[in-house]
Amino acid sequence: MVWCGAVKSFLFEYDTPRIVLIRSRKVGLVNRGVQLAILAYVIGWVFVWEKGYQETDSVVSSVTTKVKGVTLTNTSSLGARVWDVADYVIPPQEENSVFVMTNMIFTLNQTQGQCPELPDDKTECSKNNSCVPGYVSTHSNGIQTGKCVNYNDSIKTCEVFAWCPVEDDYHVPKPAFLQGAENFTILVKNNIWYPKFNFTKRNILPTINSTYLKNCIYDSKTDPFCPIFRLGKIVEAAGQNFQEMAVEGGVMGLQINWDCNLDRAASYCVPKYSFRRLDNKDTAHTVSPGYNFRFAKYYKDSNGIESRTLVKAYGIRFDIIVFGKAGKFDVIPTMINIGSGLALFGVATVLCDLVVLNCMKKKYYYREKKYKYVEDYEMGDGETYGTDS
Repeated sequence: MVWCGAVKSFLFEYDTPRIVLIRSRKVGLVNRGVQLAILAYVIGWVFVWEKGYQETDSVVSSVTTKVKGVTLTNTSSLGARVWDVADYVIPPQEENSVFVMTNMIFTLNQTQGQCPELPDDKTECSKNNSCVPGYVSTHSNGIQTGKCVNYNDSIKTCEVFAWCPVEDDYHVPKPAFLQGAENFTILVKNNIWYPKFNFTKRNILPTINSTYLKNCIYDSKTDPFCPIFRLGKIVEAAGQNFQEMAVEGGVMGLQINWDCNLDRAASYCVPKYSFRRLDNKDTAHTVSPGYNFRFAKYYKDSNGIESRTLVKAYGIRFDIIVFGKAGKFDVIPTMINIGSGLALFGVATVLCDLVVLNCMKKKYYYREKKYKYVEDYEMGDGETYGTDS
């Protein structure tokens, strides 16, 4: 049977390589061309570009920040007011990020009580039975009492039990409330560690002294290693306009790249800074843009009555993103890549065999010279199996 012969061939036949020298310019050039390409790949890409002779490790990092800057505002509701870091950095410390408030909506002197809800298609009413006692929607400022009251001379809305007066955030201030935030500065202190090599460093380099640190501002050309950044320059370097971004807020990324070749001196391992906007600013999709949240400051008067000032804060969150890879010479990856490179040279032989045995005019002649079938002469006369004699 056919399958029986195939099993015998599989079990009782052995293939061994046979060297056949073919004198052909075409095949010879293909063979040397492929070998040259493999050699260029191993040397140029694996060892020179990818540094395949090195052991690598990923960075472990810690970040702390400090913002500085003062600005002055003068409005009818607040009067003249100086804003310092304790006013506009909320919260005072975050993990690998810092939020700077640039715009805000104040609702002053709120107290617990009953007041008209903001008008919209669900809160406007004409009579009491339009309002449901105890009703709360996703966007309610409070709990409906069931009464329909005057919001102003022309509009009636459902009354709510809430912090009154309720916040009106339909109109975001333009220009931004803290326009001077553009000139605030942020000091970024970054410590990195490559545990596999027990290598540590910080972005305040040994060449930086206290005098320089007090006066420098990061500039990619003149001061590329200064760890103090002006907020307006960060946004500008990302291709954005600070005053436009300050109105509704956003998220900026301050990226620190620590790619280090530890076969060189430690002084060559230095940070590289880059900036980009992380939240999507798409003019075609303007639903819920920017970055904002609310917080309140609470007070009690002499009679024990509690009140608060509600602040809807718009601002820019700066996320400090640290990444990097370090490499150092090691025998093991070097030998592995050399062995892999030598194994790749077998590709040239396989490719040339395909050309010779399938594409050339004398392919049957070459196939006859390459393959030779030999019987097992230890068997008796007339005992054969596998291929025909």
